Amino acid sequence: MKLLNDMALFVEVIKANSFRGAAEALGIPNSTVSRRIAELERRIGLRLLNRTTRRIELTEGGRLYFERCRRIVDEARLAHEEISELVDNPSGLIRLSMPIDFGVVYLAPLLAEFAERYPQIRFDLDLTPKRLDLIRDPVDLVIRIGALPDSQLIARPLGTLQRSLFASPGYLARHGVPDSPAALLQHECLRMLDAPWVLHDTQQRLSVAVEGRYLLNNIGMLRRLALLGQGIAMLVDEMISEDLAQGRLHRVLPDWKAEALPVYAITETRLVPAKVRVLIDFLSDQFNRG
Repeated sequence: MKLLNDMALFVEVIKANSFRGAAEALGIPNSTVSRRIAELERRIGLRLLNRTTRRIELTEGGRLYFERCRRIVDEARLAHEEISELVDNPSGLIRLSMPIDFGVVYLAPLLAEFAERYPQIRFDLDLTPKRLDLIRDPVDLVIRIGALPDSQLIARPLGTLQRSLFASPGYLARHGVPDSPAALLQHECLRMLDAPWVLHDTQQRLSVAVEGRYLLNNIGMLRRLALLGQGIAMLVDEMISEDLAQGRLHRVLPDWKAEALPVYAITETRLVPAKVRVLIDFLSDQFNRG
């Protein structure tokens, strides 16, 4: 990098036809220009300039070196300008993996809004439930919910998803409305994991060993069974907001919440393309909006 900077300085000296002119153009001391050109000559083992009190002249080797340096510096400057354009106006394909139900219900409208802002970006969306290997699989960005396994990948927290308890009006009419976490032991509970439900209000945190006939691993199926009156489900608030507004689901124990789920944007490296970086920043802003 220092060599490239000194090459650019050498080109500037020739264009200005003096050390002083180059120093003024670059805003650095004249002595610095003189010292760096002398260091450049020592590094390449060739005298580039003949200096007089009034002007500088290129040596034969200096003329050849100048022509090469000018092309290299121009290419570097053009590359910088093109990269700056990519940063200011991101474009290209983003290969994105996400959980199926979270992607369909929650991320789809966010991606549509993002696509309106960045019309030059295209998407290849992977909604398969398999765990991807970012090193082997052709994916730029993975969105994951919940605790992450230890890995060398880069995980950036986007936000959290609040979870509460919900049931259909039909289920509550048949089985009654629980009035405490302990009362959940008398109800059919739709479970994603064979583990107690951890709930908290403003004063305490409780673990309830709920039971139920259904044990599953799909949020969409969990929501569907709750809508069909099969039991009480722990669901992400944002993902059933329409069901709640339309009265298809009711809150159960509204003063009690489940542990929030963290959401992460995962990449193989911190040095991501501009198109991926702006998407991560956009999603982070949306999660933390309000």
